[in-house]
Amino acid sequence: MYLEITRADARLAEPEVLTAFHVVRPAGVAPDEFTAALAAHGVGEPDGDDVLVRVAAVRELATGRVGPEWEDGFAGMLAYAERKGWLSSDGTAVRAHVETG
Repeated sequence: MYLEITRADARLAEPEVLTAFHVVRPAGVAPDEFTAALAAHGVGEPDGDDVLVRVAAVRELATGRVGPEWEDGFAGMLAYAERKGWLSSDGTAVRAHVETG
């Protein structure tokens, strides 16, 4: 699963793939525009070279696109992220690396 962030939209792609997670910044979107788009779409915020993605935003973007079993898989993904130190201490954000596409 990954998030593609553009000036106009935040899109969750491949929500059924719960074994990988990242954020895509299209090549034509400058870093400052990317930061502004993250905030404008309510998805998360930069943290160094990564993005702290709001867990609630992922759930919201997945709504209507995944089956009821998805939540269990997503919870498992978050538990794995927590063990790796990629989940915020309050559990509201998960760290994702940024790929330029």
